[in-house]
Amino acid sequence: MMIDLNSDLGEGFGAWTMGDDEALLDIVTSANIACGFHAGDPSIMRRTCELAVARGVRIGAHISYRDLAGFGRRAMAVAPHELTDETLYQIGALDAFARAAGDRVRYVKPHGALYHSASSDPAVAEAVIAAVAGYGELSVLGLPGSRLQAAAEAAGVPFHAEGFADRAYTPAATLVSRSEPGSVLDPEAALAQAVSIAVDGATRDVDGASVRVPARSLCVHGDSPGAVAMARSIREALTAKGVRLAAFA
Repeated sequence: MMIDLNSDLGEGFGAWTMGDDEALLDIVTSANIACGFHAGDPSIMRRTCELAVARGVRIGAHISYRDLAGFGRRAMAVAPHELTDETLYQIGALDAFARAAGDRVRYVKPHGALYHSASSDPAVAEAVIAAVAGYGELSVLGLPGSRLQAAAEAAGVPFHAEGFADRAYTPAATLVSRSEPGSVLDPEAALAQAVSIAVDGATRDVDGASVRVPARSLCVHGDSPGAVAMARSIREALTAKGVRLAAFA
């Protein structure tokens, strides 16, 4: 068994810091680095890329709606051609820093509201994939069975299915909205869910029923309470179960 462990990183802005990126980069195998639209700035992008490359961690562009004030978690109406351009812009910006650090952007993962929109709205999914395909040599990380996966496969873009250690699932195998109580799991529940997804390809939804999550990568959010300890315990538990941690890209 083999699985990737990813985290959303580089999500500070200016003097404001979120999460312990350096500690998480010692644990994860892939880093979804903010590209300046929901968080991150040029200096943070450069530094996070340098840290990732030094540790052999794969770099992904964590693209978002242009929403610094809302941390990219507010749904926005963006024309498809504009969304394609904004996605391409973000990928290119991060790729410049990744290449300056000695590597390149390997994949793209939408953030927050864009993640959910691209998972359910074909027009949004196709706009994102148009940018990814246009840039070339990239894969996409997203929700299994989503519109984003369908759009990627239609365009010939490699797609990797993602599961979440620290987020609750609906019976439809989508994520429970952050506005709902219990949407973010505590460390103990996150650990159990991570192992279940990695070993069994399934977990329990909010109603207690089994739901399939055929993931190639597991996400631990860098802004979750106790993210570093959670990620470390998940890595140790997976290793103990005979699961090998390796990047997908």
